[in-house]
Amino acid sequence: MDKKDALFPAGKTSFAPELTIRNGVTDIDFYKNAFGAIENMRLNNDDGSVHVAEFFIDEAMFHVHEVTRSAMFSPEKHNGTTVTLGLMTEDVHGVIAQAIAAGAQLVSLAKDYEYGYRQGEIKDPFGHHWVIQCRIPASPDWKG
Repeated sequence: MDKKDALFPAGKTSFAPELTIRNGVTDIDFYKNAFGAIENMRLNNDDGSVHVAEFFIDEAMFHVHEVTRSAMFSPEKHNGTTVTLGLMTEDVHGVIAQAIAAGAQLVSLAKDYEYGYRQGEIKDPFGHHWVIQCRIPASPDWKG
């Protein structure tokens, strides 16, 4: 049984987001440097640019994929994104600082919310938005 079979046994559901990047990108080390992601697999194009790569952050899998269909576009094309990725971690401030050191832009500082989350947001070098977060005790005044 390989790692994927152990992590994703039959009958177990999980998400594996696919982050679209512009064509011609050769360096996707941001994810390793920012989040400690492990690159499990990569297929490059003949020019050395990334076609698709598979990463793991602990047991969470995601892919980075170049634009290959008209319905796919990188966030840079429209200066926005259709999804925000939530990354749960014990050290929100540390992960945000590490991501910024790796090339991310700060979107919002981490702060505590009454509904029981500490959250801050970054934008990665390819335009994808990430909410770095952890659970904290909810405010006793919160009526959610």
